[in-house]
Amino acid sequence: MKSQEATIKIISKLDLMYGDVFDQAEVRETIQGVLYDYNIEDKETALAVNDNMGDMILMYLATRKTEGLADSSLKSYARTLGRFSNHMRKNVADITTMDIRIYISNYFKTGVKNTTLATHTDILRAFFSFLEDEDYIDKTPMKKIKSVKIEKRLREALTKEQFETLRTGAKTLRQKALLELLYSTGCRLEEVENMKKRDIDWQRLTIRVVGKGNKERIVYINATAQVHLKRYLMSRLDDDESVFVTQREPIKFLGKRGIQKEIKNISDQSGLGINVYPHLIRHSVATHLLNSGMSLEILQQILGHEDPSTTLIYAELDTMSVENEYRKYS
Repeated sequence: MKSQEATIKIISKLDLMYGDVFDQAEVRETIQGVLYDYNIEDKETALAVNDNMGDMILMYLATRKTEGLADSSLKSYARTLGRFSNHMRKNVADITTMDIRIYISNYFKTGVKNTTLATHTDILRAFFSFLEDEDYIDKTPMKKIKSVKIEKRLREALTKEQFETLRTGAKTLRQKALLELLYSTGCRLEEVENMKKRDIDWQRLTIRVVGKGNKERIVYINATAQVHLKRYLMSRLDDDESVFVTQREPIKFLGKRGIQKEIKNISDQSGLGINVYPHLIRHSVATHLLNSGMSLEILQQILGHEDPSTTLIYAELDTMSVENEYRKYS
């Protein structure tokens, strides 16, 4: 700011306060003489931010990646922690429980579902626990933050009749192979996306997949899946190693969105009238196998769950199966 501009500002303020006391022309001349060789800068009123959050987040994500956390989960963690960091703008050691309570409250007011808020809170809890374990903070501010209560609802699997109707919607070789593979193996979306042709053992009718935590397991294909998968692979003229690929050039692996869209197309073509997605098929597989008499331990291995309680979330017994088991042992 030039001296002349500064002088005008000063004179204006003095005029408001003491307009009838001093001679403006005389004061202006005096002030300009004093400020002639100076440039005046506006005072910086913004608070200096001491923020090491970004570095801590990067270190945490890098650690989780080495532990085998899936890329999709890493992206979710990065989005959540990035949002928190942009809101907080503080050194991690300076963040208090009240800071987090206010943040969670404001986030809830944006209209997110309880399930989203619960996931958000769990990610923050894991992040601060890591910082505490690694001695970057003395105590996690999440200790007094309670978990978000989620209303438990029974997952509704497709009945076997509904799945037969869904089958009628698979028109192309790729659609038939994809649907039968999902139903035969109960694979996760990411497992199908990353599946390679070399992972298929046609003699044993098994496929090696890489699941959550970068852990390998073997899944099984039935005769129906075998037939449709072979027909689809034999129809392809490309050299891509992926089991499922795009139909348009350049040929590359079929990503998550492509798989989801294909399943939706099958559902729409079947006229089933239900929103069908890959995870619903996985849940339906679990329910059908458990209802057919498969033990929980075997189903747990097929689905790739470390905790049997997780398997029970995916699989629900119908009332007829429950009654039959009761009558058998009562």
